[in-house]
Amino acid sequence: MADGLRSTLESIKARDPAARSLAEVALLYPGVRVLVFHRLAHGLWSSGFQFLARFVSELGRWLSGIEIHPGAVIGKRLFIDHGTGVVIGETAVIGDDVTLYHGVTLGGVAPGDMPQGRRHPHVENNVIIGAGAQVLGGITVGNGARVGANAVVVKDVPPGVTVVGIPAQVVAARTTTKPDFLPYGSPCNDLPDPTARALCGLLNEVEALRRRVAELEAGHSDQDKLATQWQPGSDRRPARAEG
Repeated sequence: MADGLRSTLESIKARDPAARSLAEVALLYPGVRVLVFHRLAHGLWSSGFQFLARFVSELGRWLSGIEIHPGAVIGKRLFIDHGTGVVIGETAVIGDDVTLYHGVTLGGVAPGDMPQGRRHPHVENNVIIGAGAQVLGGITVGNGARVGANAVVVKDVPPGVTVVGIPAQVVAARTTTKPDFLPYGSPCNDLPDPTARALCGLLNEVEALRRRVAELEAGHSDQDKLATQWQPGSDRRPARAEG
């Protein structure tokens, strides 16, 4: 258990440039504090002490501002940065080395809407979910995927991609297998908005059509001028237009 705690603290320090020491992370980070309560609450929940488990999870929420249902399954080295407003539902499953920012919701839908009664998301390993993102229903967020801030995710996210927007859309795929960390799940310099990108493509097509119409109109105008220079009965013939 001590090795697991140290591994968690070291992984958080590596992902947060504001962390200055392991002691600071252990004592002052609400994401670490709530995980201690969740491990205890989850053990009680799995043993059938559901009321006591909910009580322990409530204590953790009061002390951290993070709400994790004791039934949720959480893997190793979860980092909840800042943490205020994070909500993780009962049937949620979180893999290893996941990063969640403040305001993230792993929320549920009605049991009948999803197969096998799974109401909450399954977040696989090395996923980053940005601040304010809402991941809803029994969907899967694949390994290494990134969810941008304030995105609303209502369908499966393939491994290794970045999704943004409402509803979330894929806008970038990871081009390297090297593990990298992207704060808030959103690159700031190479991630165009999908709607803006589509509009830009349409504008480029319209401009190309305008140029083509202008060329056709210019050619038609030249032919009309040559036709007016020739009169019936005259030996003069208009020069053939080139092209």
